[in-house]
Amino acid sequence: MKVLKDILYKVSMEAVVGQTSVQIHAVQFDSRKVEFNDVFVAVRGTLSDGHEYISKAVNQGALAIICEVMPKNIVNGVTYVQVENSQKALAFMAANYYDNPSENLKLIGITGTNGKTTIATLLYHLFTKAGYKVGLLSTVDIKIAETTYPATHTTPDSLSINSYLKKMNNEGVEYCFMEVSSHGIAQERTTGLQFAGGIFTNLSHDHLDYHKTFAEYRDVKKLFFDQLPASAFALVNADDKNGEIMLQNTKAKKYTYALKSYADYNAQILENQFSGLLLKVNGHDLWSKLIGNFNAYNILAIYAVGELLGLETQENLRLISELNSVSGRFQYVISKQKVTAIVDYAHTPDALKNVLETINSIRTKNEELITVVGCGGDRDKTKRPIMGHIASELSTRVIFTSDNPRTEDPEKILEEVEAGVEPQNFKKTMTVVNRGQAIKTACQLAKPNDIILIAGKGHETYQEIHGVRNDFDDLKIVTGFLSQLEK
Repeated sequence: MKVLKDILYKVSMEAVVGQTSVQIHAVQFDSRKVEFNDVFVAVRGTLSDGHEYISKAVNQGALAIICEVMPKNIVNGVTYVQVENSQKALAFMAANYYDNPSENLKLIGITGTNGKTTIATLLYHLFTKAGYKVGLLSTVDIKIAETTYPATHTTPDSLSINSYLKKMNNEGVEYCFMEVSSHGIAQERTTGLQFAGGIFTNLSHDHLDYHKTFAEYRDVKKLFFDQLPASAFALVNADDKNGEIMLQNTKAKKYTYALKSYADYNAQILENQFSGLLLKVNGHDLWSKLIGNFNAYNILAIYAVGELLGLETQENLRLISELNSVSGRFQYVISKQKVTAIVDYAHTPDALKNVLETINSIRTKNEELITVVGCGGDRDKTKRPIMGHIASELSTRVIFTSDNPRTEDPEKILEEVEAGVEPQNFKKTMTVVNRGQAIKTACQLAKPNDIILIAGKGHETYQEIHGVRNDFDDLKIVTGFLSQLEK
């Protein structure tokens, strides 16, 4: 139990009806979870408005209500607190309720369009190998030392974040690496957290269904760096023109990394093969099992964070060389017939372009590059023709197929993807709506030494169609089809 006024520390209150000295059992923003003596925070969501469930929460035993608009029906014995922004209030309340756990470890946030999951996950493994107890909050996994929890969002809600961080405190975790999405920043999920560092990877076309304009998307990312304290570091990719923008108003100590520009941390690609990368990093040779130019940026960011957090240079280099690729990020299998199948999460134009350019830079051009790709439903529609153009321009053959159609008609989605194909590339493309059949077709078309790229879903083990999630794992499916063809 905690006193309501203590939970409300830092919350900007506009009006209060009732007593803030009451003892609160738990903080909830989902009315279905409200129990006796809880405080219910009425949050306006994208699908529903928590204000519509205030009466339900009171009936279920809520002792206090946090809202942006006072309800007409005020119940005696219930405390009502009016705030300007319920999401922001929830974030501060969650941190206070769990005793501000982010202050008791070094929390590092990673933001940007591409690379967040790879960098966060590899940093988790790097510092674990270095002997520390480490936490991870990512799209793929939530980890507290050696314990894994399922991830449902890139950036979880404020209550979940602080709950996990509190568990990390209890387990003696020293470092936590956390993906910070633009949605998470915009919805105040990271408000109230004490970050020891922030990393900016890059910025490209994504989430414009939510943010409406690229400038808004960029400025939301920038807000994360604006809020970093002077005690933190801000590490940005200097090869991305938005990196400098991220640093403009931050109080944090500023650092840069780059392959092409002058920076605090520089790398040069010496070798780029399917077996890995050989880099020259700040004058040191570094071999990595990861593949491609985009991973050179990820490795450089990881190296920089290791240095900034005090790892000894030679140990940092050695441990990075032992790291393996992240689930669904350029994972590949090679069949007995020498067909290489690559599964990658690339679901933005920039990410798809990076992966295809990486493959083209490594292959000999004597083999075909067959790309299987689509676009998700209920998401940014403007990127669909761009994805179609990139896939058809940089592949020898393309099979357009369903990603996660969600509530949209998959055939309509694919029509919008196909609209980006230039006339000279029409003959390269075909459309197979069923994703499983599309992957099977790619395997049937592939000859020895050919390369199949299956893009868009990566680590996901489901496909969402009409609101229903069905089991679907790109890597398992392509491995299975290749094995069948070899019998």
